[in-house]
Amino acid sequence: MGKLTWHNSKRCSPPFLRKDKVGHPPRPYLNNNLQRWHKNIKQMHSQLPARIAVISDLHANLEALQQVLADIADQGIEQIMGLGDIVGYGPDPEQVTQLVQDRQITMIMGNHELALAGGNYRQRLNESTQKSIEITESLLSRPLRDYLASLPPTLVSNGFRFVHGCPPDSIETYLFRPEPSRLRRIFSMFDERICFFGHTHQLELFEYDPTSSKILSTELQPGLFQLIKGKRYLINAGSVGQPRDGINNFAKYLIHDRVKDEIEVRAIPYDAEKTARKIIDLGFPQFNALRLLQ
Repeated sequence: MGKLTWHNSKRCSPPFLRKDKVGHPPRPYLNNNLQRWHKNIKQMHSQLPARIAVISDLHANLEALQQVLADIADQGIEQIMGLGDIVGYGPDPEQVTQLVQDRQITMIMGNHELALAGGNYRQRLNESTQKSIEITESLLSRPLRDYLASLPPTLVSNGFRFVHGCPPDSIETYLFRPEPSRLRRIFSMFDERICFFGHTHQLELFEYDPTSSKILSTELQPGLFQLIKGKRYLINAGSVGQPRDGINNFAKYLIHDRVKDEIEVRAIPYDAEKTARKIIDLGFPQFNALRLLQ
């Protein structure tokens, strides 16, 4: 049906990073993997079926991922696209990463995988996130750390783009409450009709009309959303492992139906208290546990 292309990531300065003495974000870091992709863009040939599931920000939450995967199977969907942040914050990075591999989920790199990969990026995160990364690293085997470091920063396939942070290809930058002018610039930077992204853990959709240049922003809710022919979309898949959408603490993911030209937001209950207890027992910051119960 089309090419699945691995794209290199551009340099970026996300808002959660520490600032230097004059108040500017420090210069970002490109690890060895990203430098290698920059020099040698790889291509994969793959077909995407009519219906795909899109998951993002799993954050080592095994209980949430298990329930989401069971629901995806119940929906009869075989192809799962992952938007990164398999690990970070949560108590089961080894088990979750292994499950991603076992289920052959097509995955890109998130900023937590970037932090694990080495270099000075980790040092530019806040102290709580650094502590979470350090504990995560201690819980991961070398083969799975190598797998996480090998993930591509962006995937493109027959009219779809998949990126963790800000389109067209940033792992780190947040797309959080963007102004219409910024969204128009972003849409001008890639050709695909639909781009799925994550990173903010919030369910959101931005619609762009190429004829009028009008931008429509929508906070997504569980249920169906009909897309419109001729319009282009940025769609945030929310979070499986640490939702921050203000709806409830259920795990969230998306289903896209290319034939019906619609997306469905799925909200899946899981045992958040069990995950929270494991977070505390392993010495992660308490805030990581509290967020799951809100």
